Amino acid sequence: MTRHLLDITDLSCPELLEVLDAAVDPAPDPVLEGRGAALLFNKPSARTRHATEMAVVALGGHPIYVGPEEVGIDERETAEDVARTMSAYHHLIGARVHEHAVLDRMALAGSVPVVNLLSDRSHPLQAIADLLTVRSELGGFQGRTVAWVGDFSNVARSLAHAAALVGMGIAIASPDGYGPSQADVDEIGALGAAPVEAGTDPVAAVTGAHVVVTDAWYSMGQEDEKAERMPIFTPYRVDAALMSHAADDAIFLHCLPAHRGDEVTDEVLDGPRSRVWVEAANRLPAARGAIAWLVSQGSP
Repeated sequence: MTRHLLDITDLSCPELLEVLDAAVDPAPDPVLEGRGAALLFNKPSARTRHATEMAVVALGGHPIYVGPEEVGIDERETAEDVARTMSAYHHLIGARVHEHAVLDRMALAGSVPVVNLLSDRSHPLQAIADLLTVRSELGGFQGRTVAWVGDFSNVARSLAHAAALVGMGIAIASPDGYGPSQADVDEIGALGAAPVEAGTDPVAAVTGAHVVVTDAWYSMGQEDEKAERMPIFTPYRVDAALMSHAADDAIFLHCLPAHRGDEVTDEVLDGPRSRVWVEAANRLPAARGAIAWLVSQGSP
C-alpha cells in the first residue's frame, strides 16, 4: 500500500522515530536513484523548496519544480488529473497548496507517495525538523515541554501533534479566538502529550518550558489582516522578559520567515537561546528522512 505524509499523524510514534533516525543517517540509501520527484508549489517557498529539492538529490533522484503557472491545480487541470499525470513520470509528488483537501484528493487519485510541503491545515516536514532540533539540542524528548505562543496555526498544529507523539508536554497560549478548539486539545492529548495545557496567558505557557516556539502573526494570504491582528497579538511577542520564565536550558524556535519586532524581538531571534538557524538547516534532513522512509514502504 502506498503511504503518504499529509499530516504528521499519518505516522505512528514508532514510525516518526524511524523517520527521525533516517533523517540523521550519514549514508542514506539512494532510494530515488534514476527516478523523478514532482514538486508542485502553489505558494512561494524558500526553505521548503531548497530543502526538498536537495533531499531528492541526496537520495539519488531528480527533482522537478513545478510552479503554479505551469500546472494550475483545479484551474488548468483538476488535482486528480495532475496527480495521475505526475504519477506516470515520477516516484514521488510533493505539493505546497492552499487547501489541505487538495492533498487528500491527489493522494487518492495518484499511485505514488504524496508529501505535504505545506497546507492550510499542517506542515509535517517543519514539525520533523523541529523534533530533530529538540533532540539534537536537548538530548531527547522525555520530560520536556514545548510552549507555543501565538496563533494556533497549521505549523502549531503539526508541532503539537509531533510533540505529543513523542511524549512531550505541550502548553499553548493564544488570544481569544485564535487558540486550539477543545477538539484540538483532546486530539493532542489522545496522541500521548504529557500533559496538554491551553489558555491565553503567555507567561503561564512559557514558565518552565524547554522549547519556546512562535510564528508570524500574519502569514501568506493574511496580509490584509495585519492592522487587525497587531494589537491583538502584541501581548504575545516573544522577548527577553518572556523567555526569562522558561527553563534554564530552554531554546527558541521559529519556522521563519520572521517579522522581526513583531512576534519576536531581535534580542531573542539572534540571542544565545535561539536555534532557528539549526532548525532551518534541519529542514533538509527532515525532508530526506521523510522521503526515504515513505519510498521504502513499498511504493511502485
